Amino acid sequence: MPEHEADGQLATPTHEVRDFLHRRREQIAQRWADEPLFRTVFTVSRDEAVEAGKAVVDALAQVADSDRVEDPDAAGFSGVREQLARMGAARSRAGLSNTQVSSELAALRPPVENMLAADLEQTPPEHLRACSTTLTVLMGTLRLVAMQTALSEWQALSDRQRMQLLEVATPVIRLWDGIVAVPLIGTLDSARSQVVMETLLNAVVDQHARFAILDITGVPTVDSLVAQHLMKTVAAARLMGAECIVSGIRPAIAQTMVHLGLDLDVLTRASLSDALGYALHQLGADIVNPGAGQR
Repeated sequence: MPEHEADGQLATPTHEVRDFLHRRREQIAQRWADEPLFRTVFTVSRDEAVEAGKAVVDALAQVADSDRVEDPDAAGFSGVREQLARMGAARSRAGLSNTQVSSELAALRPPVENMLAADLEQTPPEHLRACSTTLTVLMGTLRLVAMQTALSEWQALSDRQRMQLLEVATPVIRLWDGIVAVPLIGTLDSARSQVVMETLLNAVVDQHARFAILDITGVPTVDSLVAQHLMKTVAAARLMGAECIVSGIRPAIAQTMVHLGLDLDVLTRASLSDALGYALHQLGADIVNPGAGQR
């Protein structure tokens, strides 16, 4: 049966829901522990799933107590955001789409609504409807909080994976003692240009390189911002004590650099092999073609 305020009147819907959540905390957590969202995430033991369910119920009760059932930023949700994110991320790794995860979150509502209806069956119908509406809104806000938190986690994971792919797509090759090269293929943007700079400079330090070749034969075009990044990479390599050679500049890229009025004090060669030959010559290790001069 519902609790009453001190003056004998029925509690407000939000406080009624709060009291209901406190009263049925154990039963709700037990029911949720059997739902896919909890059962398939907390696999060590069922008790673990029950405890997680209790934490969510406590958060809902705190939000109801603050009369902010429609506010996803309510303080009560702060304690379970990390847990909700972990649950959403786990289901995503299991292959579920955002829609499927949202459906699993929605499945938490019916058991709670049924318990509330059973608890308040002796109260006036309009009070039951008001409390049911409040609970529905509260559970909807929980679902929104969970999806927002999960999407943030998924975005962070996506950003990390993107950076890892950029690093993999920017290999540094040790061509000779003191000579390293970064062959670039595909489109360059600001983010990848920054990775190129960091990767090349780290290689210069690690390999004690005197020459760093930046080969852009496989880059079809660059915008003005990327061209400036390339020039900064060359300048940074010089500060590290290495001569940077840019090879494979296409006509369109050359025109872009000229139109931008960039500092063209850059050592360039037509191809990667030409750049390597130049670097080897500077190191006193010329390559001799045994067939040269023979007929």
